[in-house]
Amino acid sequence: MTAFKRFVEVGRVVLLSNGRKAGRIAVIVDIVDHHRVIVEGPTTGVHRHVASLSQVTLTDISIKDLPRTIGTAALKKAIVKSGVVESWKKTSWAKKLEVRRIRANLTDYDRFKVMRLKKQKRFIVDRQLAAVRKTQSA
Repeated sequence: MTAFKRFVEVGRVVLLSNGRKAGRIAVIVDIVDHHRVIVEGPTTGVHRHVASLSQVTLTDISIKDLPRTIGTAALKKAIVKSGVVESWKKTSWAKKLEVRRIRANLTDYDRFKVMRLKKQKRFIVDRQLAAVRKTQSA
């Protein structure tokens, strides 16, 4: 049994972590050498380019039996058929990134509203907790 679950392989879905396309997912189309791969994401707006492995993060999602240097149209069909984007959006990793993106784009008034909602939630939870403790001690 191996300790690693995510291998650099053709068909592996990666998350781009640097550059203008950071935060988008792409698929490894070919392996150049030990440090670089060719990635493309026709459904996510990532053009085909050579990316360093230090600039991408491997995900658990992969497309099985994807041939090396597959064309853009065939890759797009394979991505849609295997449901890569939908399965990515279901992961907790993608959800955390989306929350982080939304939080970064809040205005002052939006942050104020979030603060007020958190206070209301805390007040309700504390009140219910006190009621439960009171019934247990009685």
